[in-house]
Amino acid sequence: MRSRLLALVLVLAALAVGAMVISNYRSGPPPPPAAGIPLDVADDRAARIGDLRYDVTFRVPPSRAEPVRGNVVATFTLADATRPIAFDFAQADEHLVTVAANRQLVEARIENQHVVIPADRLVAGDNTVELEFVAGDESLNRQDDFLYALFVPARASLAMPVFDQPNLKARWRLMVNVPLGWTVVSNGRETGRATTEDRESFIFNETEPISTYLFTFAAGRFSVENAVRDDRVFRMYHRETDAAKVARNREAIFDLHARALAWLEDYAGIPYPFEKFDFVLIPSFQFGGMEHPGAVFYNASGVLLDESATKNQQLRRASVIAHETAHMWFGDLVTMRWFNDVWMKEVFANFMAAKIVNPSFPDVNHELRFLLTHYPAAYGVDRTEGANPIRQDLDNLNEAGSLYGAIIYQKAPIVMRQLELLIGPSAMRDGLRQYLEAHAFGNATWTDLVRILDAQTDVDLAAWSQAWVEEPGRPRVRTLLEVADGRIARLAFAQEDPRGRGLLWPQRLEVLVSSGGEVRELGITLEAAVTELPEAAELAAPDWVLPVGDGLGYGQFVLDETTLTFLTSSLHRLPDAVTRGAALIALWEAMLEYQVEPAAVMELLTRAIPAETDELNVQQMLGYLRTAYWQFTAADDRRAIAVDLETMLRTGLDGARTSGAKAAWFNALTGIATTPATLQWMEQLWRRDLTIPGLPLAENDEIGLALDLAVRDVPAAPEILAAQLARIENPDRRARFEFVMPAASSDAAVRDAFFQGLQDVENREREAWVLDAAGLIHHPLRAAASQKHVIPALDLVWEIQRTGDIFFPKRWADATLGGYQSVQTAAQVRAFIDALPADYPLRLRWVLLSAADDLFRAARILN
Repeated sequence: MRSRLLALVLVLAALAVGAMVISNYRSGPPPPPAAGIPLDVADDRAARIGDLRYDVTFRVPPSRAEPVRGNVVATFTLADATRPIAFDFAQADEHLVTVAANRQLVEARIENQHVVIPADRLVAGDNTVELEFVAGDESLNRQDDFLYALFVPARASLAMPVFDQPNLKARWRLMVNVPLGWTVVSNGRETGRATTEDRESFIFNETEPISTYLFTFAAGRFSVENAVRDDRVFRMYHRETDAAKVARNREAIFDLHARALAWLEDYAGIPYPFEKFDFVLIPSFQFGGMEHPGAVFYNASGVLLDESATKNQQLRRASVIAHETAHMWFGDLVTMRWFNDVWMKEVFANFMAAKIVNPSFPDVNHELRFLLTHYPAAYGVDRTEGANPIRQDLDNLNEAGSLYGAIIYQKAPIVMRQLELLIGPSAMRDGLRQYLEAHAFGNATWTDLVRILDAQTDVDLAAWSQAWVEEPGRPRVRTLLEVADGRIARLAFAQEDPRGRGLLWPQRLEVLVSSGGEVRELGITLEAAVTELPEAAELAAPDWVLPVGDGLGYGQFVLDETTLTFLTSSLHRLPDAVTRGAALIALWEAMLEYQVEPAAVMELLTRAIPAETDELNVQQMLGYLRTAYWQFTAADDRRAIAVDLETMLRTGLDGARTSGAKAAWFNALTGIATTPATLQWMEQLWRRDLTIPGLPLAENDEIGLALDLAVRDVPAAPEILAAQLARIENPDRRARFEFVMPAASSDAAVRDAFFQGLQDVENREREAWVLDAAGLIHHPLRAAASQKHVIPALDLVWEIQRTGDIFFPKRWADATLGGYQSVQTAAQVRAFIDALPADYPLRLRWVLLSAADDLFRAARILN
């Protein structure tokens, strides 16, 4: 009986298998993957593909009107050849010319942004696929006489067919054919050139294994500077025509790179892992920098500084160089497995950069710098309805660009510093060395690192990570102060989750208590809902209590009334620069949480700025002053205080001792100026009838003056703009100014036509130029005329996310909303966000909510 049942089961199973085969045969080949780079497709390819190499050729024509053509030969091993494999190529069919797999032709067709190689053209083991294509321009950033490939986060597949995912690292060989007179730089070392009558080919050595987003090349008319530091050759490619500017900056730039490399080699315990170190300074580059190994890209204006550069600008340059250099280990040598962990490479680059720059600037207060660089920007997102966690889920790499922002770049380093305080610097360094060694030239996850660090400490890192890394938002920390008989009866700190999830954020605080004429620093670790500070008991009744001593505490700190009263009148009397900076940020946050009136903050700033002795604090205060003036002060009140405010700033400019400090005061004054006297002075400066002793104005300064005067509609604005265009000697700066001129026009019809032109993606290709123009269109002085553009501009954000680079959507939204403060505009923006369709990307909703936060708060404060 049992044997007959078994036979019946086998027959039924065979029939079922036969039915499946027939069904599959009738339905044809499996459907292509979904558009973009879905996680399931990437996981499947990573499991099947090994030993990946690309041999790539590009031919760049002399005219931008002609397409760039290319060829990719991909070789790889395949563990399972029974199923198709898909290359990513986000272009139309006509961009794919020919396809051959293992010397057999494949139909040249693009389906859902993929080139599918059928299983019958694949073999288990070694495979070769050759694809001839017309490159897409979207990620090649083509200009008339140069271009640069920018493939982060998953934009290589816009230019060429590849497996565009971070966990399929490949060795790359490249040849680029360009017009004679151009030069080319790429990741690998140049190994040869071949020249014809009007063309030249540059051939590059095979790279170490790197991800698609790290592969790059730049080609065009560049000048090259060479230097040797510590027996290592550095090359700097640039397009700057001001020879004096290059000469003034070059040695410092090379020195900063060499110091950063030496520091990181020592910290990581691993020598620089790539064969060369070149870098390219690109005009109007989208980012501060991009860490391509062997060919780092920088925004030229952030590296080649003007003679009047402020200390902040010098620090930013040192930091971006250290940041990109740190990426050689954190991101390039060891790369995140998927872009949900992109924050890891960014946090360690920022974290290391903060350590690296210290020796280069011994006269700078680096604790203050860390505080001012990270906390205000992180709070600018984390306090909002658009707050996002550091680590986010990501189902498709076509949304990877929306992961980036202040939470990754500014909050994450703060979190890493808290982690280092919890487990200790030695444990952190030892754990990171193990992590780098274990995953060199490979990929890793946050979980991989936590597992290593967990072995170094007794701290529950899983619980710590849940609050700080996996969840959005910040804690609300209240000071609980009880005074009896002239002494402290109780001092404690209560933390709560403003979002109602019941989260607790473990963190180390240094509490400063000014009591009896003495300031005491009392350490405390917040681990519970309420943490007592018994060491404060019996101290004399305090003048103030600051839980943000040493700039450590992160959160919304609800200060006691005594402390708030003191800060709004006497913040500048605090004895320590870091304490003043931390108190300043806490007071600003209190204003945004409706605990302090903006007028009180403005009054404090006008007293505190002239008394401040640290240039970094001065810069932060001037920035807050400008924001408070334009966004949190009503127009009538602005007119009432304008003369006194501009007088204070002019006095500060005259009294500043260094050109950097003078530049900070000058930028604040020209950014706020509205009175006839100051505008006349600015025009005289622009006409070169006046000079500022100790502050030489560079070409960029004069460009800024021309635009500032134009947006204020001075009578000579059209003449000033035309004359400024004729003045500009550098062709890249001239082209940028010519682009933004219509946005500065006094004629609203010209500005309207310019804005309408931005609906066309081709007019948004140069993102830095577009953002300059958007800031002019939406300037507070143009708010009444430009309010009609707010909702159409926000309506473009989704398209900008699809067509632009990673920071463009947030910067576009910020530039759109930063000039407005009215209840009407806030209501329109709120209604727009509330009416977004159900399929609107969640991360873009967060972008809009965070960009609109100051507008919403200003409307509530001023209503």
